[in-house]
Parts: sequence; structure tokens; C-alpha cells
Amino acid sequence: MPTPTSTYIENRDQIQPGMTNNYDTAHGGIVMKLMDEVGALSAMRFAEETCVTARVDGLDFTRPVPRGETAVVEAWVYDAGRTSVRVRVTVDREDPRTGAREQTCESRFVFVAVDADGDPVPVPDVEVETDQDRELRAAGLDAPAEN
Repeated sequence: MPTPTSTYIENRDQIQPGMTNNYDTAHGGIVMKLMDEVGALSAMRFAEETCVTARVDGLDFTRPVPRGETAVVEAWVYDAGRTSVRVRVTVDREDPRTGAREQTCESRFVFVAVDADGDPVPVPDVEVETDQDRELRAAGLDAPAEN
């Protein structure tokens, strides 16, 4: 059974001029695209199937990612339904020179596992085995981690 830790993916993209808006910061649509891509990779690692985006819950932008800084996207599966996979996705801005990071946005995505014909297929249950699994699951659910 897959665990939150086994589905954890982190990706970095430096924000280039073609990715920015009039304020010289990452365009919100670009950030959403990065989140969707990394979230889908996490869901596919979990389901071992192709996964498509079904829903995005409450995407909150709290600060921008300036041109030249790095968008660090983290995603992990924290829950699953019969054919759906729930993924927590966060984005930090990172100074490439110092490594200093601040969270810029977060959301929860729901993906559906599909077969070659695009029909939904069952996914496994989330297995929580380690302290890291419990922490990731709690962060996905926004509940304190159980010890």
C-alpha cells in the first residue's frame, strides 16, 4: 500500500521573464500549472494509474514569487476515495542564492485515476506507517499530527 511519504514529490522552477505578470512576479496561472503538474505526479505515483484533475479546493496566494527566485512545489497524497486521490500542494518562494524560503500558496487538489479509455478506476487505500506519514497526513487534513 502506498504511503504519504512514498508519494511526496518536490520540484523547483526558477521564475523566468516569460512566466511573469506586469509586477514582475510569477503569473498566478503559471503557479497553478506548476501545482497541477506536481500534484498529478504525486497522485499517479500513489494510484499507479494516469490521474486527471477533478477539483482544486481554495487556492490561496499569500505572497508573490519574484522573477529570478525559485518556486518550490511540494505535493503528497493524504487521503483517497474509491477512484479519487486527495493531494496537498504547497508552493514556497526560495532565494536561489541563500536558500531562504517563504510559503506563497497552498491548496488541496482532487485527482481521479483513469484507465486508457478515460474511465475511473479504483485506487488503493492510504497506508500510514511512520511518523513522517502521520505528519504529512495531518498537514493534508490540517489537523495536529498524532503521536
